[in-house]
Amino acid sequence: CYSGADGEACRQRMTGNKDLVDWSFPTRVLFGEGAAAQCSNQARELGAERVLLVSDHGIEAAGLLAPVRAALEAAGLPHESAIDVSSNPLEAEVLGVARVFTDFKADLILGVGGGSVIDVAKLVRLAATHPGPLADYDDAIGGSAKIKGPLPPMIAIPTTAGTGSEVGRSGVVTIQATNRKTVIFSPLLLPEVAILDPAMTRTMPPGMTAATGMDALTHCVEAYAAIGDHPMADAIALGGVRLCHRSLRVATEDGNDLQARGDMLKAAMMGAVAFQKGLGACHSLAHPLSTELGMHHGLANAICLPAVLDFNRTVIPERIAEIARQLGVRGGDESTLAFECAGAIRALRKSIGLPSDLRSQGIDEEQLPKLAALAFADPCHELNPR
Repeated sequence: CYSGADGEACRQRMTGNKDLVDWSFPTRVLFGEGAAAQCSNQARELGAERVLLVSDHGIEAAGLLAPVRAALEAAGLPHESAIDVSSNPLEAEVLGVARVFTDFKADLILGVGGGSVIDVAKLVRLAATHPGPLADYDDAIGGSAKIKGPLPPMIAIPTTAGTGSEVGRSGVVTIQATNRKTVIFSPLLLPEVAILDPAMTRTMPPGMTAATGMDALTHCVEAYAAIGDHPMADAIALGGVRLCHRSLRVATEDGNDLQARGDMLKAAMMGAVAFQKGLGACHSLAHPLSTELGMHHGLANAICLPAVLDFNRTVIPERIAEIARQLGVRGGDESTLAFECAGAIRALRKSIGLPSDLRSQGIDEEQLPKLAALAFADPCHELNPR
């Protein structure tokens, strides 16, 4: 449950029974170099006749939409494009793209881009089929109960390896009335197909590769540390940490290493699957850094994660120690391994060229009280172990 809502309430909402837990990650995933060309076949299988392509100007400029459009044209699928999506998407953007979807009479959405683009694509399906403002569907106020199916089908092709939104059940958008990042959550928002093509991430510059990779790593770390019992999520989270340890630095240093690019796409997907268990304090700290100051979400996570690990290790030393092992820390007893975990994250962060503190990003101490209040208001920390 991305929102970090109380575990008991989350279980009851998903199953209707406090004694049952609903475990699932049902999205069909196609993985491999050149897989993006399969988008037209997948659209046809989903019964599509008119496709809305959702992306952003950066993806367009990088030439990544050309093979997707070529595949749609070869299949004779009419398509329209909506590419005015920002890195921290606003409610107005979702509503604008929803109008394009309706006016074009599209029956399938194809999201090509990073997490923001894919989140917008998911929420367009909601806005185009449900009445009222998006704030009505805020998971923090039980809005997920108002989301009814069926929604138009969707295919997601990520061009970054961070959020894992392509297999996630939520969309994040800044609501205009509150200027707050708001989570809209429902299994109905899951894309029907996720296409993971390492070649589609090849053009990411090193800084973006590093920041989005730290987002994937943070998802895995916080999911494993979150309170609650979800053995599949725990195992997947640790697997994602291992992949980040093996390939994040390589992918940052050599963007043409498609093995490393593929590993990071897998890690991002695994992190998003794992955080159905929950997230933690790092995400609550990171969200206002994005909404208030425009900081990239992955960078905000990268700066905050070591401090959160140090904060949490006194109550879950065995779990923090296990994360350290997956990050390559060797030797020592459990207490020592747990202590070294934050240091391993700091070392990785430095090796991929990311900054280490908020001051370096122009944030002054007088801004901290407001940011802290917003972090407390963010529900992700409700499943933090401490």
